[in-house]
Amino acid sequence: MTNASQVIGIIGTGNISAAYLKIARDLGLFRVKAVSDMDTERAAAVAAEYGVQAMTLEDMLADPEIVAVVNLTPPGAHADVSLAALNAGKHVYSEKPLAVEREDGQKIMDLAREKGLRVGCAPDTVLGAGIQTAREVLDAGRIGRPVSATAFMMSSGPESWHPNPDFFYQRGAGPLFDMGPYYLTALVTLLGGVQKVSATTTKAFEQRPITSQPRAGEFITVNTPTHVAANLTLDGGAVATLITSFDVPASDVPRIEIHGTEGTLSVPDPNTFGGPLKIRLKGDKEWTEIPLTRPFADNSRGIGLADMLSANAAGGAHRASGDLAFHVLDVMHTILESAEAERTLTPRTRVERPAALDVQPAWFTTSQPA
Repeated sequence: MTNASQVIGIIGTGNISAAYLKIARDLGLFRVKAVSDMDTERAAAVAAEYGVQAMTLEDMLADPEIVAVVNLTPPGAHADVSLAALNAGKHVYSEKPLAVEREDGQKIMDLAREKGLRVGCAPDTVLGAGIQTAREVLDAGRIGRPVSATAFMMSSGPESWHPNPDFFYQRGAGPLFDMGPYYLTALVTLLGGVQKVSATTTKAFEQRPITSQPRAGEFITVNTPTHVAANLTLDGGAVATLITSFDVPASDVPRIEIHGTEGTLSVPDPNTFGGPLKIRLKGDKEWTEIPLTRPFADNSRGIGLADMLSANAAGGAHRASGDLAFHVLDVMHTILESAEAERTLTPRTRVERPAALDVQPAWFTTSQPA
């Protein structure tokens, strides 16, 4: 069975839904039968644009042809929708984070195991050409033994461009929960799971003015830290420094660097699939760009779902897994708890570093339309 013969539904038709619909149409990695949204007019418009059906959530979950659903609802609804889909016997692939609360993430994973169903979760950018080539370089030992890493997501916040930015400043969001999953998933994929956490947080403003339209001039009350700095001890022994911030007007720091005993690797933005990827070994005077050796350098959101469907059909583990996403969720809560307690804490979960993606994944080479 190829992935193209596996039928899915999409719940939530916001901007990100287009990426899944386009990759289904252009690459044939799976087939979208229907979309669903509380905004029925938007769902109908998206369905018409991509030649799929618009369904109610209840009808989608009752449809026996649909084997998996993609949960693209707002973060606060992730847990309820994923649990409903699992109870209906559907595999689930969710946008990040897996859930807002750690306890809800545990419920999702427990129910999936009870029912023998798969859970996957974004980001799958770590399966793209940039980070997978970086993984290849690390595994080949080109920079020696990784000793440390830095991961920086610095911005001035979304209120200057997002039409409704309020939720970014509430519990379960902020820079850590909004963008942290990209950086933490990349660090775990490249270097291993998180063993220990020590963190400090702050926020620059109690209220922030919206400057984007149509709500320019309104103010948002900030209910979550907006600058988060954490030290992470990873399974392989490396120590990583992670900073996520909505309080930085401008920055020129690298996205991710990994420092080894023989050199440094500059890793691409983990919110993208491509490069550039650069290396500088001991004695080098300049950085050298490394050609990308893996597929999916362009926007390929949905390849994590394709990998999950393939693993379900063939057996074995998928890479953008619920276990990985739950570990990332656990680590983010542990970071905030460490800052509040002012001491080093241990995450409750452990996770294995996911396997590298094959140079030519079987689900990519065998499922393409003729």
